[in-house]
Amino acid sequence: MRTVGVTGTNGKTTTTTLVAAALARLARPVARVTTVGFHLDDERVTDLPASHEGFLRLMRRCEERGGLFAAVEYTSEALAHGYARKWPAEIGVFTNLTHDHLDAHGSPEHYLASKAQLFMQLPAGGAAVMNSGDPSSALLEEVIPAGVRVLRYSVPSRGEAAADLRATRVALSWEGTRVDVASTLPGVPAVLRVRAIGEVFAENALAALGAAIAAGVPPEDAAEALAAAAPPPGRFQVVSARPFVVVDYAHSPDALSRTLAAARALCTGRLHVVFGAGGDRDRDKRAPMGEAASLADRVTLTTDNARSEDPAAIAAAIRAGIRGHVAVDVELDRARAIERAVRDAAPEDVLLIAGKGHERTQTVGAAVVAFDDASIARAAFESR
Repeated sequence: MRTVGVTGTNGKTTTTTLVAAALARLARPVARVTTVGFHLDDERVTDLPASHEGFLRLMRRCEERGGLFAAVEYTSEALAHGYARKWPAEIGVFTNLTHDHLDAHGSPEHYLASKAQLFMQLPAGGAAVMNSGDPSSALLEEVIPAGVRVLRYSVPSRGEAAADLRATRVALSWEGTRVDVASTLPGVPAVLRVRAIGEVFAENALAALGAAIAAGVPPEDAAEALAAAAPPPGRFQVVSARPFVVVDYAHSPDALSRTLAAARALCTGRLHVVFGAGGDRDRDKRAPMGEAASLADRVTLTTDNARSEDPAAIAAAIRAGIRGHVAVDVELDRARAIERAVRDAAPEDVLLIAGKGHERTQTVGAAVVAFDDASIARAAFESR
């Protein structure tokens, strides 16, 4: 089994999904492991535990069916516990590093050092695919072993940066994202398309393209696979049109800012966002998330996974970061907040429901209850 490992703050699941789609052009099935679950190609594997043993059984099952590749999302907490030593990747992909998970790591330095574990374990003859527009890439490249090939990618929003795969222009529509590509690599098409909507997905697609090329997928074949791949659930998932209601997993300041920027680029009316923040987790990101939400015309603060914290206190911490003349409401019942926002949106508006994305449950105190943003939004839209 040859493994492509993906790490970073945002974009891991989408990038891993796109990598798996491209690797399938060489051999099938491809084992895919993300926070959304275990997959063999598009088959969701639900009979294995979400554990190390379940992971190994998935890999054995893939190999028994003739699979040669795995695309694996490496979280910072797994890396901090030595997972890259237990299951080293041959190709490592770095998406970005922004404010998140400091409750688990204690400091930005420990967070970065955890991400570095993936690249420190790459073998000679392997490859590292790095986001050259992110300043952490330069630090990570210092720990990449000798004999590992480095490929770099970049998008315009992160500034000018030297790259082997460079987006010169990113165009969004409600059908997907088009990326004009300049490349130093042979055979790379001048245009890359993905079905997901947003410049962040252009970044993920370039990362996946670089990893696929490093694994031996012909560039044209990789580009075709990326264009056909369905994005993971809860990643700029369009629930309805007129008004456009979008569900997204954005739960960090950078992710929320970039997702709102994509929504703003497509919005002809007012932009509304409904979101909260998790309880018993990184408190320092709450005010910055409020600042990121200031891109919207209207903000509704609500409950995410409050766990043992007071939802009103979490909302107040987010509210402290909101700047400008943004209209702000607080509705701590998340279902009511979504229903009210869908009902009040005009046909030309865009409503972003952020923070939970693909999650189908909500944690309140010690209880875990069924909760699906997309289903609630869809029902609210149908009852308008």
